[in-house]
Amino acid sequence: MSAELMVWSEPEPITRDRARALYLAAKKDRPGGEPPAYTADLPGEVTVHGERVLVTMELDAMDEASARVFAVARTAGLVCYDPQRDLVHNLAPLGVYPGMQLHTGDGMIVTDPDLGLVRDVLATLSAQNPFAALVSFGQHFIQVSPGYELEYKEGVLRSAMVDDLAEVQRAFLEYAVGERGFLERHAWS
Repeated sequence: MSAELMVWSEPEPITRDRARALYLAAKKDRPGGEPPAYTADLPGEVTVHGERVLVTMELDAMDEASARVFAVARTAGLVCYDPQRDLVHNLAPLGVYPGMQLHTGDGMIVTDPDLGLVRDVLATLSAQNPFAALVSFGQHFIQVSPGYELEYKEGVLRSAMVDDLAEVQRAFLEYAVGERGFLERHAWS
């Protein structure tokens, strides 16, 4: 079995709906054209569909290969769409911690994730994706699991139960942009 990612240029951040529509249109297009120079750094099989590039990789190597595709896309100034997870990786807006990583329980790791991706990933928490974490290595992290047990560590580990997804998304956004309002709104243990 295989998995695909699509990379291309966009002048502004786009929604998952728009990325999905572009992906479906690219799948209908006949492949052809000269691969752009950045494709030499992509793992897997590359096919050009107009202005979009599809990267096909083995499913059992998807986590490692997709991390490489995300990194190449970011370096080349490109958007990346993951149709398996229905997630779009825009170039901006980013958090304030350079090198911050987004980790998910289903194996995705993204360095310098855009804030829309972080929000959308949190909506995928499930038995198949049992946690999401934003990590600024050597400094602090925030993570959550289904049932919305929120954990924050900066020196000491704190834990709080949160009632709804919107509040989890708000806490992760605040963390990513360097704010700590979520620490005041919850009862931490």
